Amino acid sequence: MTQPQVARGQVEQVGLSRRERVREATLSEIKAIARRHLVEHGPSGVSLRAIAREMGMTAPGLYRYVSGIDALLVAITVEMFDELGAAVAAADASVPDEDTDRRIRTSLRAFRTWAVGHRSEFATMFGPRPHVDPNADTAPAIEAARRFAATFYTLFDRLLAERRFALPDSSHLTPELARELRSFAENCGFSAPHIPVEAVMVLSSCWVRLYGVVCMEVFDQMSVVMDDMEPLFESELHTVLTGLGVRYEPPESTAPTAVSAPD
Repeated sequence: MTQPQVARGQVEQVGLSRRERVREATLSEIKAIARRHLVEHGPSGVSLRAIAREMGMTAPGLYRYVSGIDALLVAITVEMFDELGAAVAAADASVPDEDTDRRIRTSLRAFRTWAVGHRSEFATMFGPRPHVDPNADTAPAIEAARRFAATFYTLFDRLLAERRFALPDSSHLTPELARELRSFAENCGFSAPHIPVEAVMVLSSCWVRLYGVVCMEVFDQMSVVMDDMEPLFESELHTVLTGLGVRYEPPESTAPTAVSAPD
């Protein structure tokens, strides 16, 4: 008799005991409420007491699921990075593998779209963290950030392999800058023997330009002088991609409409 097939995710769920399933469901609810409080009140507005009150539990009871507020904030930061990474990866996967130029454009626009649509989450993920104890274990969040960036690194590595752009002259690279660039590569998960420090300089420069524009939009730093930041982002994207030897095309929503010739 043929046994019914079970999806991979279902196999993992079936393997859990009832107690484990209840625990996972409770932990998921804790993190969902914590994220909602973060969006509504900011990181400083997330407290175990408020979460416990909403769940009908006592604050000490939550310690059976999380070790403290810092661990909880790190846990939801991991989930947010994974969510952002999934959005970027899905955008990348929607484009044929061989169309590297379009994959890069689509992935970078997906990053901006998610950031603008999740401003509070973005601020927690990429902004300063005075709300987290400096001694807290943030390694899981750092690893999640590396997973998010993997799509961009893979595409940049392809451009590097195809020699799409010229490496800058390294004669002006001071030992201090070279050291910091290597640190950037190692901390971001982009360190490999075949990647020269000059390529890391190109990558960091491109990231600073595009990430900087997104940050200014998310944190409303240009709202006094600009109503719409998308044209500025697209202008920076055009400049960055051209420098990398990547074909720029405007987003479909703003692409010029072809006009039919009169009969």
